[in-house]
Amino acid sequence: MKTVFAAFVILLGMMSFPAFSAVIEARIDLSEQKMRVYQHGRLKHVWPVSTARRGKVTPTGTWRAQWLSKNHRSSRYNNAPMPFSIFYSGNFAIHGTNQIKRLGRPASAGCIRLHPENARVLFNMTARAGLKNMKVRVNY
Repeated sequence: MKTVFAAFVILLGMMSFPAFSAVIEARIDLSEQKMRVYQHGRLKHVWPVSTARRGKVTPTGTWRAQWLSKNHRSSRYNNAPMPFSIFYSGNFAIHGTNQIKRLGRPASAGCIRLHPENARVLFNMTARAGLKNMKVRVNY
């Protein structure tokens, strides 16, 4: 029995595990200005986004969702509405915007902007799955 357990522990040590798996994954492509939303590994949505305009930065990397705010207002940018915010790295969030005509091209101060209806869908998916089960991946 001890030999079987030892072999199991060794086998586990040899396996490769991802940093964390997620039920919901939002993949943002800065060069395309698109978000692809996966649920349980299956593509569910492709939406246009607006990320950082010239002189601003949308950081690249991978994070877990940190907190949700349904009716958030910016404390940095004139109390601007940020409906259905999913904060993932400090002050950076995925959120709805009233500047719908600017979706599909860089226009934000660094956050990832979505059509408010799409932001609502993603917000509700995240709320159901739980913060620890939502991954945000931003790349070029």
